[in-house]
Amino acid sequence: MSFVKAGRDALLKPLQVVSGIVERRQTLPILANVLLRKDGERVSFTATDLEIQIQTGADIGSGKETLATTVSARKLVDILRALPEADVSLSLANRKLTLACGRSRFALQTLAAEEFPTVAQAEFTADFVLPAATLKYLLSMVHFAMAAQDIRYYLNGMLLVVDAGIVRAVATDGHRLALCEVSKDDAATARIEAIVPRKTILELMRLLPDTEEPVRIQIATNQIKFTFGEIELVSKLVEGKFPDYAKVIPVNNPKVFVIGRETLMAALERVAILTTDKFKGVRCVLGPNNLKISSTNADQEEAQEELEIEYAGEGLDIGFNVTYLQDALRNLKSESVRFALGDALGSALVTMPDSEKFKYVVMPMRI
Repeated sequence: MSFVKAGRDALLKPLQVVSGIVERRQTLPILANVLLRKDGERVSFTATDLEIQIQTGADIGSGKETLATTVSARKLVDILRALPEADVSLSLANRKLTLACGRSRFALQTLAAEEFPTVAQAEFTADFVLPAATLKYLLSMVHFAMAAQDIRYYLNGMLLVVDAGIVRAVATDGHRLALCEVSKDDAATARIEAIVPRKTILELMRLLPDTEEPVRIQIATNQIKFTFGEIELVSKLVEGKFPDYAKVIPVNNPKVFVIGRETLMAALERVAILTTDKFKGVRCVLGPNNLKISSTNADQEEAQEELEIEYAGEGLDIGFNVTYLQDALRNLKSESVRFALGDALGSALVTMPDSEKFKYVVMPMRI
């Protein structure tokens, strides 16, 4: 039975959208597959890892029949990538999906569509819209501060706070914290907090376009759903209580200076060369109109950079993990950054001079 007839890229594009969440090693064989469902010309593509589900569609069906099957996502994507740009056909017979392109033929094993575990959708209590570029910007400004595999599972994700007129994103790994907020035009809603898993955030950043296309965001007690263009992404939320981020942000750090972002990035990159994988510390010595950044290693090698700044306050000798500083500077888009420091044991606050909507807090380290 004929399933799909289309150009290679027309078939590859929706498959690449959904296949990003498919893990190479699976507890259930069918989770390595993508669900293909055809209803006339409309073909839908669905992938899931039981925590996240992504679905998209395209008008590339062949014939009027209604068909459904599942096939290895990775194999199908890899085959299509290896083929030249030409027309491709998929047909289903004897529990095998046959792909034909020119003189190339591939017969892939399938599993029944009825066995594919789709995510049941919850009853959503919040519903609002953000432009895709705005949401992508919000996520990009804080994603780097998420924990990766922390035993405190609630840190392995990003907190979204939806309140009247704003959407705030917060991420922390216990050593640094990033916060950013954007405005929303929807009617005021009751305050909602949701911890979105790390994998979901990274997939969203991959899929969201840099356009003003609207993204519909729906939140339930244990689930969140993003709908934009042809794509629908549903994800479970992380259960648990996110730390009180407001208490972490210092409010009265007196030692304040502004420095060029690219100038500081370049200096940190040079100094970081002599740090090691085990010890990423750099020493920052703040003095009148001067910032010295240095690093040493076990071989008694030393790197030092001196930067001119406008500063007339008290001096300070403090250490930081250089990677934490670099992560923030790479994601900021402003020409300069503002540092507010307290003492050698207190956290630093990094902001943009012309905006209060982004805050980055980083804890010091002993050098």
